Parts: sequence; structure tokens; C-alpha cells
Amino acid sequence: MSIWIILKLLGSLALLMFGMKSMSDSLQKMAGPQLRHVLGAMTTNRFTGVLTGMLVTASVQSSTATTVMTVSFVNAGLLTLAQAISVIMGANIGTTLTAWIMSAGFSFDITNCVYPAFLLGIVLIYLKKYRFIGDFLFGLSFLLLGLGTLRMTGVEMQLGENQAVLNFFSSFSPDSFLTTITFLLLGGVLTFCVQSSAAVMAITMILCSTGVLPIYQGIALVLGENIGTTVTSNLAALSANTQARRAALAHMFFNVFGVVWVLIIFKPFINFACGLVGLDPAASSQSPARLSFALAAFHTAFNVINTAILIGFIPLIERVVCWVIKSKNESEEEDFTLRYIQGGIIRTPEIAVLQAQREIGQYGERTQNMFGLVRNLLDETDNDKFDKAFEHIKKLEDRSDKMEMEIARYLEDVSNSHLSDDSKAKVRSMMRMISEIESVGDSCYNLARTIKHRHSGKEDFTEEQYDNVRKMMALTDDALTEMNSMMNIEREDLTIDRTAEIETQINTMRNNLKDKNVSDVDNKVYSYRISTMYIDLISECERLADYVLNVVEARLMIHKDV
Repeated sequence: MSIWIILKLLGSLALLMFGMKSMSDSLQKMAGPQLRHVLGAMTTNRFTGVLTGMLVTASVQSSTATTVMTVSFVNAGLLTLAQAISVIMGANIGTTLTAWIMSAGFSFDITNCVYPAFLLGIVLIYLKKYRFIGDFLFGLSFLLLGLGTLRMTGVEMQLGENQAVLNFFSSFSPDSFLTTITFLLLGGVLTFCVQSSAAVMAITMILCSTGVLPIYQGIALVLGENIGTTVTSNLAALSANTQARRAALAHMFFNVFGVVWVLIIFKPFINFACGLVGLDPAASSQSPARLSFALAAFHTAFNVINTAILIGFIPLIERVVCWVIKSKNESEEEDFTLRYIQGGIIRTPEIAVLQAQREIGQYGERTQNMFGLVRNLLDETDNDKFDKAFEHIKKLEDRSDKMEMEIARYLEDVSNSHLSDDSKAKVRSMMRMISEIESVGDSCYNLARTIKHRHSGKEDFTEEQYDNVRKMMALTDDALTEMNSMMNIEREDLTIDRTAEIETQINTMRNNLKDKNVSDVDNKVYSYRISTMYIDLISECERLADYVLNVVEARLMIHKDV
């Protein structure tokens, strides 16, 4: 076999994988927000969940994209574990469409469709308005070109006449269970290495259609692909939260269970699947096209029947994976640690935007918790408790700065990916939001420092000053509550009215207290030193409310599609 043919084989596989990735990326850019809403809205029960996973995977032509997307949704708390399991089951069915497209490519010269699609694609890309459709057509064209080249390369390789190759495969006993296990493991390892079950399926079709590989061993390779493809979602979930890792494990459990029962009835099930396309697996001479259709038929039958068996056991699967992966008993209280956007999930940029939005919502809530500690600090009289509380607030402020940097770094990585224009605008708004929330954290620490100065001095606020500071802090906390409420809901009727109303009340109170402070100092009600700390607290609360208003304004820029 010449080096040129090997390069053609590898190059056509690369075209195939690139085409599928381009199709998936362009479809996600075209319908990213809609896909998110579909996944969230159509998973009301296990049957609609399966249907949703099937339709989304058939649309984006990638079960990996759907599975990682689903794990991301679980990580963000938008899907329950049971819903995610049903979607993943549907994704396994949806991905079988790829095998049928490939089998069609092996039955006739599909490259005749490529060049018109390339021409139309480049026209749409230059029109800009329809560039994502053009990107999709380019991806489809590369996919079809890769398939057509694979088919022709398979013929050129003349594997059926290569005695060394024939001797290698004939060294495996077709009736041996060990042979089936060997090819199953080989399929799993190959899929894990190339991170594409489609590429391994294409290789399997070449080997079977050239008569080198018996259909039984080819189907064993396909079974292995079903296990190898689960590795991707498990790798994506390694650094995610507990529920996301459980969803990824459920995907592996689902496929491994299917492989086990198929191995028990291996030959009868293969005979059944081959019978669906009129193929006799025991025949000595087979049509190459019919062999490729038999592989696609087996792939579909396996996933459909496996789903039909397990769909009634989703609650049991949920309990099993929960038993295997125990919940962490750590309290996440006020710690400023990333929860939703750990590194392994940034596979689908459009979904990563949603991940970041959820993380920012968490950031806002923890900042409000920090403000609650500051309010408690105001009334703390025990010196030891006061010092410990102040040090805790100081640490939280430092962690808040780090959290801002982590989210910003993540958003920068996302913005460097292929995003739709809407998503790019969302990323810019999110950058503004995290900057303003970090300023809220700075204000909390400034308030704590002022309270510490008052605590360490000999003079104290009057009861009226305490009451006024408490009232101002209560209003500020109301503003933070409104901010967090807006960041964690998806209604279309979000407005800035309530936040602006609170901001007006705070401004009015600040102005009135400043005026009264001047009068009280003149009348010797309290010292000038106490008056400066008092007004510092009042003014810092007002600044904090300004930052909150800025966060809400940025949130309103993106709420329609998030």
C-alpha cells in the first residue's frame, strides 16, 4: 500500500471530522439560544427528554455536542439529573443519523453534490447576513467530500486482494467470543483516541465494504464506539460539580449496559438487524452498499431498543449514579469559588455563555452575603468575634477579586471562540457586570474598614446615627436583592424601575443625612471624627448602590436570550 493512499485515507478522515465539526458549530451559532430554550422547555418528562435529545443531536450532527451541552446544563442547575439522562438517551438515537448519511455516501458517488454546495456556501458567507448558513453548507460539503474520498480510497486500497491484511483478520476466529471482545475494545480505544465515533464508523464501513472484515467483527467495532464516545462527556465533567459528573456517568452506564445485553444475544441480534436491510450475514459475497447499510441499521436498532429498555428505569439509574458519586459535604456559604464554569466544560461556546451567566449570578449572591456580614459587624461588640468577622470579610474581598479575574479569563476564552454576534454582545455586557460586582465587594470591605476604625476608637456613634446607618444598609441590601433577583430569572418583562426607585431613595437619604450631619457637628451633638466615619458609611452605601444599578443595566442588555 503506497504512502499516497495512506495520506488520502487520513486526509479524507480529517475532512470528514472537520466537516462534522463545522456543521455542528455553525448550527449552534445559528440556533444557540433556541437550542438552550429547547433543552430547557422540552424535557418535562422522560419521553419528551428523549425526543429532545434525538432532535437536537440530529440537528447539530454531534452526540458529543448534545451530551456536553446537557452536562453543562446540569452543571448550571438548569436540568435535573433525570432530565439529563433522558436527553442523553435521545442523543444516542439522534447520532445514528450520521451512520445512515455515511452508508448513503458508500452506496453512490456523493461528491457530485459537493461542488454546488461549496458554490452556494461561499455566496452566502460573502452576503454576511446568511454567513452561518454558508458555514453549515461548507461543513456539509467537507463531510460529503470526505465520505466520497473515503469510498474511492477504499476501492483503491484493494484491501480484499491484500493477502497480509486478509491473513491478519482471518487469524481471528469469527465464532470466538474473545474475538468479539477484542474488536469491541479496539473500537472503544480508537474512538477515545480520535474523539470521533463518526471517523471510526467510516473506517469500519471501509473494512466491511471491501470484504476484509466480517460483519460480526465490524459490528463489534461499532459496539466499542458506543463506549468510547462516552469518554468525552466524562472528561468534560471531571472538574464540574457532582450532578454533572453523575450525568456523564449515567451516559457511560447506559451504553455499557446496552453492550452487555447485546453481547449475550450477539449473533441473533445481528441477524435481526441485518434482516432489516435484507442482508444475510452468513453469505460469502455481499454488496458493499448493503454492508454499510447493515452497520447503520444495527447502530440504530441497538440504541432504539436500549432506550426502550432503560427509559422506564431512569429513576433507578439516577439512584445508582448518586450512590457511586457521593455528594460533597462541603459548605459553599460565602466562599468565592467558581461553581459553574470549571475548565472541562468549555466545549460548546454558545453554552459557555450561559455557564458564565449562571456563575455571575452566583458571584452576585455571594457578594450580597458579604454585605450581610458587614451589617452584622456594625452591631458586634465582642472584640474577639469582631476581629474574626473583620478578617473573614477581608479574605472574602480578596477572593472576590480573584473570582472576578477567573470569570473574566473564562469570558475571554469564550470570546476567542466562534460566537454569534448576539453572544459576543452578551460577553461584553458580562464583562461589565463582573467589574461592577467586584466594585460592590470593594465597597463592602471599605465599609468594614470604616466600622473597624470606629470600633477601635474611644468614641461611638449616637443611637440616631446607628439607626440611620442601619436604614441605609437595609435600603442597600434591598438593591442587592433586586439585582440578584434579576440575574437569576429569565422573564421577558425585566425592568430597571425598582432598582432605580431604590437608588433614588438612597440618594435622597444620603443628601438629607449629609445636611443634618453638618448641623449636628455645629451643634456639638458628636465630634467631627465620628461625623467623618458616619458620613463615610453613608456615602459608601450610596456608591455601592450605584454599582448595583450599573450591574442591572448590563443585565438588561442580555436578558432576552439568556
